[in-house]
Amino acid sequence: MDEIDIKILAILQKDSSLPLTTIAKKVGLSTTPCFNRIKKLEEDNIIKKRVALVDNKKINLPIVVFLSISVAHHTKEWLESFVEKLSNFDEIVEIYRLTGDTDYFVKVVAESIESYDRLNQQIIKEINFRSLKSNIVLKEIKNTNVLPLKNINIK
Repeated sequence: MDEIDIKILAILQKDSSLPLTTIAKKVGLSTTPCFNRIKKLEEDNIIKKRVALVDNKKINLPIVVFLSISVAHHTKEWLESFVEKLSNFDEIVEIYRLTGDTDYFVKVVAESIESYDRLNQQIIKEINFRSLKSNIVLKEIKNTNVLPLKNINIK
């Protein structure tokens, strides 16, 4: 990757819907070389996908809850079952395995506290764990998908 690739990434992270001609002009290339660079970034899985970010509040999912899940046994079979079961819930939008006191961190979106409670009860029924703690978001302060690009090794 070089400076131009980094500029392309910075632009696409902020608005991937920009026309190719606009991106090319901003990075000082003609459209074909710019297109080829974007394709290469996609082929190398540096750009995983281009999506539309949807405002959860405007689609009636204003409740965000973070679950901290601790488990007693960390077997491969348990993990596969855990991932499969949680992946079946559309309301679960992120799952992370952690170090420390909590083993898994799960982000949930819901239309109401009542609908979250129904999901929570379903999780309790289906998943074998040691403890589960819910943290309801009161206010979102920062939420970005723009990654810092200053640590990229330039060739």
